[in-house]
Amino acid sequence: MDEGYATAEAAVALPALVVVLGLAIGAVVTVDAQLRCVDAARAAARVAARGDSDAAARQAAEQVAPRGSRVRLEHGGRTVHVTVHVTVSVTLRAGRWLPGIPLRAEATAEAER
Repeated sequence: MDEGYATAEAAVALPALVVVLGLAIGAVVTVDAQLRCVDAARAAARVAARGDSDAAARQAAEQVAPRGSRVRLEHGGRTVHVTVHVTVSVTLRAGRWLPGIPLRAEATAEAER
């Protein structure tokens, strides 16, 4: 009588394992994107604080930021404030796994000149 239990348990455990694996992949992708947003905001703030143009600061941010990011620069007195926004979703060939997760990073730097 106990012969079918292993198959039934595997049939229940395998989909649960796939869901946990998908969530783990989603977490890694999200953390990576957040760290890239932070790096992009810092890079743009450094370039703008150095006195370079906003276009150069935007370009520095876009080289580091995840694809589809929006970069906003604000100048106020001797400081520059950079905000990087992106919505991250985990997609594979089969389609979207998780809903879009909005991420945001900010950096402020004081002008060097």
